[in-house]
Amino acid sequence: MTEAGHDEGHLPSPWSIRRWLVTTNHKDVGILYIVTSLFFLVLGGVLALLFRLQLWNSGASFLTPIDYNQAVTIHGLLMVFWFLSPFAFGFANYVVPLQIGAKDLAFPRLNALSYWLYLGSGLMVAVSFFQGGAFAGGWTMYAPLNMPINTPTIGGTATILGLMLFVISVTIGTINFLTTIHRGRAEGMGLWNLPMFTWSILLTVWMMLFAFAALLAALILLSYDRVIAHGVGTSISADPVMYFGPDASGSLLWTHLFWFFGHPEVYIVFFPALGVMFEVFQTFTGRRIVGRKWVILAMVLVAVQSFLVWMHHMFLSAINLEIKTLMMATTIGISLPFDLMVFSMIYTTVKGKVRFATPFLFVLGALLLFILGGITGVFLGAVVLDYEFRGTYWVVAHFHYVMVSGVTALVGGIYYWFPKMTGKLYSEYLGKLHFAAYFIGFNLLYLPMFFAWETPRRVFEYGGTHTLSHQLATVGAFVFAFSFLIMFYNLAKSLVYGAEAPDNPWEFSQTAEWAIESPPPLENWKGRVSYASGALEFVRPGGPSGASDGAPAVDGGTAGGEPATDGGTLATAEPTALAHADAGEEEVHADHASIWPAAIGLSATVLFIGLAGATTGGVFYPALTGLGVLLLAGSSIGFGLEQFDAPEADVAERWPFEGVGKNKLGVWFFLASDVVVFGGVIGAYLFSRVAYGWSDWHTVPPSVWPGFINTMVLLTSSFTVVLAMVYADRGDKRKLVSSLGVTLLLGFTFLGIKGYEWYLEFSDGIYPWSAIWDTSYFVTTGLHGLHVILGMCVAGFMLFRAIGGAYLEDDEPVELFGLYWHFVDIVWVFLFPMFYLM
Repeated sequence: MTEAGHDEGHLPSPWSIRRWLVTTNHKDVGILYIVTSLFFLVLGGVLALLFRLQLWNSGASFLTPIDYNQAVTIHGLLMVFWFLSPFAFGFANYVVPLQIGAKDLAFPRLNALSYWLYLGSGLMVAVSFFQGGAFAGGWTMYAPLNMPINTPTIGGTATILGLMLFVISVTIGTINFLTTIHRGRAEGMGLWNLPMFTWSILLTVWMMLFAFAALLAALILLSYDRVIAHGVGTSISADPVMYFGPDASGSLLWTHLFWFFGHPEVYIVFFPALGVMFEVFQTFTGRRIVGRKWVILAMVLVAVQSFLVWMHHMFLSAINLEIKTLMMATTIGISLPFDLMVFSMIYTTVKGKVRFATPFLFVLGALLLFILGGITGVFLGAVVLDYEFRGTYWVVAHFHYVMVSGVTALVGGIYYWFPKMTGKLYSEYLGKLHFAAYFIGFNLLYLPMFFAWETPRRVFEYGGTHTLSHQLATVGAFVFAFSFLIMFYNLAKSLVYGAEAPDNPWEFSQTAEWAIESPPPLENWKGRVSYASGALEFVRPGGPSGASDGAPAVDGGTAGGEPATDGGTLATAEPTALAHADAGEEEVHADHASIWPAAIGLSATVLFIGLAGATTGGVFYPALTGLGVLLLAGSSIGFGLEQFDAPEADVAERWPFEGVGKNKLGVWFFLASDVVVFGGVIGAYLFSRVAYGWSDWHTVPPSVWPGFINTMVLLTSSFTVVLAMVYADRGDKRKLVSSLGVTLLLGFTFLGIKGYEWYLEFSDGIYPWSAIWDTSYFVTTGLHGLHVILGMCVAGFMLFRAIGGAYLEDDEPVELFGLYWHFVDIVWVFLFPMFYLM
């Protein structure tokens, strides 16, 4: 164990600050996500109130133009990235392991690390206002507005690097949830039987795995433009070439990269809210969601289609009419599965016995808002109408009706799971008052924008004929903001003075989290959860299973793979009688505390803040960068050396990955994401080359031989890694150490040859910013070189541990390192002909 014993396992008390710094338990991390995302909601909301005051009259002088642009931009970024998705994943962290019968997520320390990186990234954006000014180019960061000449401040670069850190956080969390849901489901819970909320999270993280990787590729290229090309290149060249400059249609390149991420992001944001809606509709109508199988298939179809419609955001660009028409058709096509989901919820409500509690009011309101948002979105899906509406307040209103409908459902989720998380009941009267103020305020804020649609978005001056609409919207904004004050007061008062909540306060709840006490114990279950008989059971450690008294076959279903009576009324017996039998033998408890995730999060934040001004901010920022590197190295070593026990359940549903271990599956998911990152960067090279003229492109390296030699070096290093795996399996310490040492030496050889090659190119006046082909070559091979360096850091750490006798009894870490190293080598096999031979 990593901590001394405490009243709650080996964690400090929940009333101790130390508890929240060291915890890795999924429920604690979920609460941290929820509280932090609400903080960013308040911050983003205050910015919104500021620019709504600016819009009270056209040309009002409450904010300067640059302050207005900063407020609008950071409001959008905070709400889309730092509030909506993290808010939903706060619930996912807390609820999903409970719903699938797991004791925690697959990688508890990585779960905590994901949170601390998220917090650090958000704080970077928040403090960017004090670094010469925040980014002011709109939340979509369109080129050329994202170029340093238009947003030249260190704060602008810090905003972009903060978003990059956020994407790293998201990737870590995505891998964790994918591994957990695919390998940690209780016995008898097939994928088809997953609760609807967990289904929504599973599809969300699959979309996130690929969509955010595309965004990371775009941010890497944009960071190069701002930190290297602008920060270093301007000292050598008067007009440095940048990826998103005019040399090879850079503005169109950014739009493609961003919206390949951006359109799936709409569904990434909305799907968890959709899962909440399904759960609450089932609970407060007393019916299983009608057409459950078809609803799940519709969600899967939307998740796939979401990557095929990105160009409908680009109807005003130079893409040809045939492609625009195709994208219009796919846009109409993706709306059809949503029609099925909407009618399913409506029919479930009509056929059920509705109880108008606060959670149901919010999800019903979310459904109404989403319907209006979807209908108005059809206008934008038509090429001809999009020419008229694009860039106006029609888009602002439509966008918020869709996105805030998701917020509305998630607020319903707060009330729904509040008794489970806190063990207290909220005030129903205040909850309904909150809903009334919320619903009125939201519609008063955004409905007038449809009538003021001719107003250009993100512009603080507008025609006087729309003054009344904007004034109504401003009043609505303050009513909407006031509604959240009611919510905060209700939750705070209920937490302190609220009545004790029963384990299951809802009569027709269906999922397993309602089968245990409120709040749940640290490790969720005493014993093992099983659905092998078709009903929720608990299996004693080392003993037979025993069904709980009166427990219905909850959502999570039967061992045979068919859910119980699709659309039928649920049994009315409350699942609170689930009693955990005393263990017949002492259980082995997992660790739940580690300081290293927080330490790595702090170190990475320091590093990224330093990078924001490393080339333009004097001495302070380079020093901060160096400090960040040292802190990150030290904390990563501490993380690697820590003895942390997070055992996997011996009995669990693992289809379709039964033959893949937990750690290996996590690495495979990471590599799948990294394929998209390199795909985005290589795709940018191909796009730039085609846009510039394929035959006019220049090969940068003056000689093919350094690249060929490096290819041989990396292929040889893959062979030495295989030898290391073999010797670890045989328990041969000397040869294991030798193989790892040779691999490390070959890595240094590769970097040495590449460094010498770059030195010769610099000597000949060839720099990354000299021409677009130079930019593509240096950035792409540089990104690969960074992967080599990271792999060498891991190899060096493993060599140190192998000298001490590690990996002889457990050779899995060597195999996992081998997967990563082989991937890096394969990427170079593609890069070599691209840049040396073509």
